[in-house]
Amino acid sequence: MGVEGRMKCVKYLLFFFNFIFWLCGLALIVLGILVQVALHSTVVINNVSASSAPLVLIVVGVIVFFIAFFGCCGAWKESYCMVTMFSILLGLIIAWKGKFGSVKDSVPDSCCINVTAGCGQGAMGDALKIHQTGCETVVEKLLKKNIMWVIIAAPVIAFLQIMGIIFACMLMGGIRSGYEVM
Repeated sequence: MGVEGRMKCVKYLLFFFNFIFWLCGLALIVLGILVQVALHSTVVINNVSASSAPLVLIVVGVIVFFIAFFGCCGAWKESYCMVTMFSILLGLIIAWKGKFGSVKDSVPDSCCINVTAGCGQGAMGDALKIHQTGCETVVEKLLKKNIMWVIIAAPVIAFLQIMGIIFACMLMGGIRSGYEVM
């Protein structure tokens, strides 16, 4: 017995948006691979520091791909387990935002003038070891230049994630009540 009425609308909305996110995750994976090949003429990662941008694209793409897969398939098949997994994973992403830490006085190895494994450990103040204009300055300039888009995008993304969890919970309730024995 499938869901009926409003739950059917929630089911299709959850499926539709997760299908779009699934395609976006796939696109990020493909883009990351294409950037890796363009930068290094190979898919093989020889130097993690030099391949950090493509790796971030691929990792984010894989995470989006799998979370959207659970949401999409769970909604389509009305699988309580998959919709619950989708909701939990999305909740973990929301809880994980802003919890990034770093080792004091250390920089990523890609900031070093001569990139070697571990070269950024404790090199924060050494002008002879690391580039003085770092990624943070460049990213800050980019964000300031596009601050309006950031101000709009952050709450929109948060809203979509929260709505995804709400829809998933509503669908879970609809699926659960459809399986209760009367």
